Amino acid sequence: MQLMKVDPRALKDNPDNTRQSKSTPQADALLLATIKAVGVIQPPVIFAEAGGNGYIIEAGHRRTRMAIAAGIEEIDVIVVEAADDNGAMRSMIENIAREPLNPVDQWRGIERLIALGWTEEAIAVALALPVRQIRKLRLLANVLPAMLDHMARGDMPSEQQLRTISAASLDDQKEVWKAHKPKKGDTASWWAIANGLTKTPMFARDASFGDDLRQAYGIEWAEDLFGPADEDNRYTTNVEAFRGAQQEWMISNLPKKGAIVEVSNFGQPQLPPKAERVYGKPGNGDCTAMYLDRDGKVQTAHFRMPEVRQVRGSADPTALGGEDGNEGIDVAAKTRPDVTRNGLDMIGDFRTDALHEALARAPIEDDTLMALLVLAFAGQNVSVDSGSETSNHLYGSRRFARHAARLIGESGKLEFATDTLRVVARLTLIDALSARTNRTDSGIAARIAGDAIGADTYLPNMGTEQFLACLSRPALEASCGGTSVVPRPRVRDTLAALVEHFKDERCVHPSALFAPEDAKLAEWLAKNMEHGGEDGEAPVDWLAGGSEDGAVVEAEPSVEDEAMDPRVPGAEDDGNAADAEHEELDEADADAGANGLETAYGIAAE
Repeated sequence: MQLMKVDPRALKDNPDNTRQSKSTPQADALLLATIKAVGVIQPPVIFAEAGGNGYIIEAGHRRTRMAIAAGIEEIDVIVVEAADDNGAMRSMIENIAREPLNPVDQWRGIERLIALGWTEEAIAVALALPVRQIRKLRLLANVLPAMLDHMARGDMPSEQQLRTISAASLDDQKEVWKAHKPKKGDTASWWAIANGLTKTPMFARDASFGDDLRQAYGIEWAEDLFGPADEDNRYTTNVEAFRGAQQEWMISNLPKKGAIVEVSNFGQPQLPPKAERVYGKPGNGDCTAMYLDRDGKVQTAHFRMPEVRQVRGSADPTALGGEDGNEGIDVAAKTRPDVTRNGLDMIGDFRTDALHEALARAPIEDDTLMALLVLAFAGQNVSVDSGSETSNHLYGSRRFARHAARLIGESGKLEFATDTLRVVARLTLIDALSARTNRTDSGIAARIAGDAIGADTYLPNMGTEQFLACLSRPALEASCGGTSVVPRPRVRDTLAALVEHFKDERCVHPSALFAPEDAKLAEWLAKNMEHGGEDGEAPVDWLAGGSEDGAVVEAEPSVEDEAMDPRVPGAEDDGNAADAEHEELDEADADAGANGLETAYGIAAE
């Protein structure tokens, strides 16, 4: 055996080399980078060619090839005697009997290079590794030596566990290692060790405050070297300072009609008493609640406050009973419903937004559109003003006139294109139909309308923590049907599993579907077809009914109707009759309406 220098281009490959598969381009690039940085560290082994003057490579084919690629003219080689098998066994042993360095030994080697004056960047270039990987390995310097000795035996924690361990102090590591140190020959319970050293990190990417508040609260960022490379991985474990800076930022940036609220044990904002949370699109009059979630991130929620209503007939709210107005009323024990009131409110918002989106985008035939218009005006939320400009109603002519005006031409008559009529009809339906659980509720009419136009497909994903937390335990476990989620002993675990499952799938709770229940639909049909509606009037078919010549016959007003009409002299009022000025306006409007009808139909007044 002798050491000599040769031109790597003069060496021949061994046809009996054990490694016949080509190496990966990444591995070749790594070897080439190291050879360019520090040269060929381990000389290739060669032997003399039988019957010739050349040399054959026994070990070091890749090193020789990469030395040629690096432009090196001479390399050191070790010359050995040729074996009987042309070096086949020695080639097999050389490729099999090797073990790569474990991370602990890699870290120790890096630390030795650092002590000799190498920089992290230079080491990264020499080893063809990212600087980030070098810094990751250097985190092992923060690990307890006893843990390092155990890791060097091949029992390594996961990357996440190593990050947690290295972020803890040596004193904390010592205490936790003492409690979870494995017996000789056993593996360590790294998950328990990491769990004992876990500290809640607050990330800079979740911070709303700026650098001024960071300095004021003494927050120092640390770099999470194990986090994704394309994210801001700075964090702090000073939770109180982070949340304090977030709180001060919310106070400085609180919007109008805004409030800072606390968070419940379930992570939900605690809104003001009687506030109604808005889960759909907020309106102009809605308020904004700002709060900090469990990760310390600033979140917002919208809500609306109920209007103050005066109780007619009595100023005493306790007039119905004793001191609390409930004297003599037996309150039976109630079991929790499948969906709470909050959940029903959310369903109402989801339905309304989906219904409005379907009315705006879904294909609707003209005959269906006309039927929907009739259905919309049968909703319990619709109020129509009959020519009186003194009305203070939120609905009716003031709301729908803006749509009707688009159908009036320059001549003052109805002049419109069919497409314009379709658009106006859709906008009118959007304003009329609602499924919200407040005074705007259209009742079953909105359910039927949404089912007719397929609004179910526009419902959002309801597999969120906010909505699923509103379900009872049986309803929550029923939601596991058809999924891979198995109900857990604890409700919160079932809830978390369902939320994780529905991240990538759409979940619509059966109670949110538009199709009304058969019993409620039958009851509604029976009430409105047999009895003519809630007011008990007989149904009138204005198109089919009338006299023999086809003229519509107007029913004579009953004595009760005359008594309830404030425009009839001597009529009695129920406590809400209009004053004399209102009566005069109504009479003038009635006369004007009559004159208009006479002019339109060409009937001369007698």
